[in-house]
Amino acid sequence: MAVWSASSFAAVTVFFQLVLPRVSQAQTFSFPFRKPETCGHNQYFDISALSCVPCGANQRQDAQGTSCVCLPGFQTISNNGGADIICKKCPEDRKGVTKDGWNCISCPGSLTAEGKCHCPTGHILVERDVAGTLLSQATCKLCDENEDSFTVANALGNRCVRCEPTFINTSRSCACLKPNILTGGLCFSNTGNFLPHMISAARYGELGKSLISEWFAKYLQSAAAACRVYANLTSCQALGNMCVMNMNSYDSVTFDACRLFQLVFEHTAGLRTVHSVSFWRQNLPWLFYGDQLGLAPQILSTTPLPTNFSFKGQNQNTKMKFVAASYDVRGNFLKWQTLEGGVLQLCPDTETRLNAAYSFGTTYLQSCVIPLSKLLTDFPTPVFYDLYLEYTDEHQQQYIWAVPVLNLNLQHNKMFVNQDSDSGKWLLTRRIFLVDALSGRENDLGSRPRLIRIATQISLSIRLVPNTKNGNIYPPLITIGYSDIDVKDPNSQFVKISFSVKYEMNQGEAHTQTDIALGVLGGLAVLSSLLKTAGWKRRIGSPMIDLQTVMKFLVYYAGDLANVFVVITVGTGLYWLIFFKAQKSVSVLLPMPAQEERFVTYVGCAFALKALQFLHKLISQITIDIFFIDWERPKGKVLKAVEGEGGVRSATVPVSIWRTYFVANEWNEIQTVRKINPLFQVLTVLFLLEVVGFKNLALMDSSSSLSRNPSSYIAPYSHILRYAVSAALWLVVGLIQIMFFAVFYERFIEDKIRQFVDLCCMSNISVFLLSHKCFGYYIHGRSVHGHADTNMEEMNMNLKREAKNGPARLLSSSASTFEQNVKAYHTMNKFLGSFIDHVHKEVDYLIKDKLLLERILGMEFIEPMEKSIFYNDEGYSFSSVLYYGNEATLLIYELLFFCVVDLACQNFILAAFLTYLQQEIFRFIRNIIGQKNLASKTLVDQRFLI
Repeated sequence: MAVWSASSFAAVTVFFQLVLPRVSQAQTFSFPFRKPETCGHNQYFDISALSCVPCGANQRQDAQGTSCVCLPGFQTISNNGGADIICKKCPEDRKGVTKDGWNCISCPGSLTAEGKCHCPTGHILVERDVAGTLLSQATCKLCDENEDSFTVANALGNRCVRCEPTFINTSRSCACLKPNILTGGLCFSNTGNFLPHMISAARYGELGKSLISEWFAKYLQSAAAACRVYANLTSCQALGNMCVMNMNSYDSVTFDACRLFQLVFEHTAGLRTVHSVSFWRQNLPWLFYGDQLGLAPQILSTTPLPTNFSFKGQNQNTKMKFVAASYDVRGNFLKWQTLEGGVLQLCPDTETRLNAAYSFGTTYLQSCVIPLSKLLTDFPTPVFYDLYLEYTDEHQQQYIWAVPVLNLNLQHNKMFVNQDSDSGKWLLTRRIFLVDALSGRENDLGSRPRLIRIATQISLSIRLVPNTKNGNIYPPLITIGYSDIDVKDPNSQFVKISFSVKYEMNQGEAHTQTDIALGVLGGLAVLSSLLKTAGWKRRIGSPMIDLQTVMKFLVYYAGDLANVFVVITVGTGLYWLIFFKAQKSVSVLLPMPAQEERFVTYVGCAFALKALQFLHKLISQITIDIFFIDWERPKGKVLKAVEGEGGVRSATVPVSIWRTYFVANEWNEIQTVRKINPLFQVLTVLFLLEVVGFKNLALMDSSSSLSRNPSSYIAPYSHILRYAVSAALWLVVGLIQIMFFAVFYERFIEDKIRQFVDLCCMSNISVFLLSHKCFGYYIHGRSVHGHADTNMEEMNMNLKREAKNGPARLLSSSASTFEQNVKAYHTMNKFLGSFIDHVHKEVDYLIKDKLLLERILGMEFIEPMEKSIFYNDEGYSFSSVLYYGNEATLLIYELLFFCVVDLACQNFILAAFLTYLQQEIFRFIRNIIGQKNLASKTLVDQRFLI
């Protein structure tokens, strides 16, 4: 048995090896592409084989094209679908075929093209008796139009039905004879109550896109007449729908849809109103709020909704429950439906994201591009919506509040009044639709529309009641804009759709407070700039007010005004961030993008002014005058060979230049030392924003969570909140770095500024820094040990002596650095060493302490007359000519640069990259030009500045 199995397996294996390659090589998986419309008259489309198959004998293609039917004059014997049909020719005495095609029958008259029996107009064809038995001969029965019956043949001609009621009411018959009027399948009496004959079927649209609508031409007059004469509910709704399809446009000259609706409305003035609404007449739809000037602001801003909204707490209420009463184009009521699930949102999305539009406080924006063919398929006829906001009163009773509509396409006497910025000229309406592919058809309702009207812009506006503490709002406003699309090739045409929800509140008080703060702080900035300018005038020794003075004042004022804008913008941003995100009952709403323009302008001004201040400081630093005073004296004499004389003579031992090179090199290195690490600053802020999720606090919704579900709707960013979050993080991280640098790093690790001063003392070199013509800084580096050029043993002893007794690098004072105010720049350059030693009494100086107010204001009250003044300085104020002493300016400038780039690009990563890039560029410029200035002013060869 085992042997047989092995041999069988081997045989099968050989078979597959030989056969399968041939099969795979010979078999193909392609075939001709066929469509049902490409099949011939005697072929049908096989839905299984996806190809055209010939019909059998005496057969032809059916109406759908997916099966066969018998030819006229042939009855069906069997039918299993497709071509599996057996047909038999009818005998000569029964040439007709029954309507179901299964039997032959004798006809009383002629035959139709399909071989069926034909009856005259008003008759019905009878082929079977009441029990269903086939008659030997078909008969044509005339429907009884007498008063007792009033019947006519139906559209299929197989049944007698009662005449249309308007025929009976008008003529007491089933015929609408003159002088009665037949329109839209209805019969009306030609009396004074009937509507004018000159009715316009024009469909208003965009410029150059108006046409004569077949739907209006066929049904407008009949709907208006039935509504007026018979108060027919569906006719009145249909008339209202045609007015809405015509953009609620009204022309007092033309009897268009809305003019007819207005005539009917005036005709029903004696009827009662609905729900005490004066614009809502019994039997009629509520389409308008009236055409009085100034009515719109009253409707939108007079009566708040009797409901509250809150973000947090036990009474949390963030869901706006919008409902709609929907109608079809013929005026039939369809149903009540909630707007959730994207009823008004043509753009497809998940239900969660679509429903986020109705979460109170969430600014919503959705846009997409949709193929025109999809809209034509999804909306063959328009659906109309009357919108309401559902709420519950204090007694838990459910009510609905009508939502007004601002139709931007509405024309009143050929004027687009709703596009005016003055709300007093608006005409508010009620009913809307999304897509109208019906009224744009000409000549034939079954043809493709020439124009399709689409609601391409829908915006829901929610406005907060001023000074509310309980989250009260005014009635919401739907703003809708339609576009007429000329249908040419629906498959290649696309339409841009947008849906948005925005929230508004009166920003007048906030703007007033901002203006007050700007005025007060701006005045203080002027005063501060005047003081700085006065101090600068003292330091350059010029009492005259000239153009240079004015320019200097403007530069100082730019820096101070930039600080004012920073204070205002950061304070404003934090106010909106804290009060909007942390509130329970809604009392404030975020400014809209249009209202943020003023804030963004302030930020831009702050950046421009701060950049001017930064460049001014940069230029000042790279153009300072600097001098090194070497106090080292020669240590005796040495024998030196005299070149050319062949002898030797004694000469003074030269002082080494390396100490000066060393000090100059260290000064060059500390020019761009800062109190923060710029790279750490940028990366930390970026980490907090992007990774930790602080950027989510800038979203225009009520959530204060740092993380968001990717499947949920993500609201757009607020410029104000985005600025507030990034500015707050930047300042916090910067201040933490400065505190760490001052408290820990400088004390326990490294203090480069103090180390430089110590280096000057140990090198026996003093430094003169002149930032102004008559003002500068002096670092007294004269060593009390006499010499700095010494061996290691003596240097260590000097260091131990300083460590034991304290530093003794004095100018008869306890300070090692001094600010100086001298009268003559040129004489100082000649007598630096002797000047410090009080050799020249005519240019002598005195040492004193600055007053507290002088320290606060950063200026000197006493102007040196006979002697220059050296002020004791324990704060290393000479660092003001370095990056180190201008950390506040650099931090704010980089903050504004980061925020301006982000506001322009809405990208924190790009802002961080560009901020660090510009930091490095300016640091490079400061180093290179500062190094050249150092070399030229100190006569130190630039090659030693490494």
